[in-house]
Amino acid sequence: MNCTFLRSTIVAFSFVSLVCFTAEAQNQIGQEYRPITTAVPFLSVSPDARAAGMGEAGVATSPDANAIFWNPAKLGFIETDLGISLSYTPWLSKIVHDMSLSQLSAHKKLTPTSSIAASLVYFDLGELNFTDGSGNPIQNFNPKEYAFNLAYGQQLSENLSLGVGAKFIHSNLAGNVNVGGNNGVVGESQPGNSVAVDLGIYYNKDLAIGGKNYNLALGGNISNIGGKISYTTAGRKDFLPTNLRLGTAFTMELDPYNKITLAIDGNKLLVPFTEADDPAAHDDTSVFSGIFKSFNDAPGGASEELKEIALSSGLEYWYDNTFAARAGYFYENELKGGRQYFTMGLGLRYQKFGLDAAYLIPNEQNNPLAQTLRFSLHFKLDGAAEQ
Repeated sequence: MNCTFLRSTIVAFSFVSLVCFTAEAQNQIGQEYRPITTAVPFLSVSPDARAAGMGEAGVATSPDANAIFWNPAKLGFIETDLGISLSYTPWLSKIVHDMSLSQLSAHKKLTPTSSIAASLVYFDLGELNFTDGSGNPIQNFNPKEYAFNLAYGQQLSENLSLGVGAKFIHSNLAGNVNVGGNNGVVGESQPGNSVAVDLGIYYNKDLAIGGKNYNLALGGNISNIGGKISYTTAGRKDFLPTNLRLGTAFTMELDPYNKITLAIDGNKLLVPFTEADDPAAHDDTSVFSGIFKSFNDAPGGASEELKEIALSSGLEYWYDNTFAARAGYFYENELKGGRQYFTMGLGLRYQKFGLDAAYLIPNEQNNPLAQTLRFSLHFKLDGAAEQ
């Protein structure tokens, strides 16, 4: 088997299985279709149902047990002493029945102004039948990926906090299969491993305007800054999905029982653009050089760089901090992936227990992301007020 073929197959499978672009969409866009591709894209998929119901906006929303994914700086403002969240998403359930994304996360308050958190994100890609370039069967295999995260958030003042996170990433997409080049066997596939860090900042201020209470929050997070990952003993290395997320959340307290939050996030992958016919273009580019290149390397110049920004927007309504209704919209330019969908969700909090659910509605019919459901359970292990 050709080594380049196997590597391309592994990376492409991981990317397509998560982003899920249809052949029809590619044909409509033609050769101008220029998405940014990375390894382990499951790190970019929102795991929890609360943010998923708000169009995947979460960098500046009120902190909870899933803050470790969205912005570790929010941990500095979390009020619950100890909390746990478990989330589950059947992935691409419209076309397969054994693929899923799960996350277990927990946080613990250290001082009144600081908290730590840990999480495990697990992506099960289901049973696959691997073949070589000639279509001959090689093996059946169940690819799996996971990331273990630790994070710390600290308030610096009444309104400002910083956060840092570290993660270990493991991606086993093909087991151990011998791969060959033009001159025979040159290596074998192998699980990819890497480490990465997240850096976050969060600003939160209560406002009183016209006798009503408001809250303005701003957030920023650079996630998955880490070493490249390799899937073969003799192969090239691929960038992690290093991502810059900036956003705001504005909460209006309508009365003592009703409040509504508007949240908006902007996302940009800090990964250099690679032409589809030149996958080795950035083999010698370091992680930090790639981050800087990502701001000015789009073939179409500044206008195309702007198209690489994906937007998330969402609304969240709470009644008496007990019942929540959510709606949102996610937009990604057609040239850069074309994911565009509405979301909706519900939430319930009762004493120490919480439940969230979210549903995805794509703009296009027959989209494999259609009917995507997410569920999250929350357990509050103290008496503090729920966020």
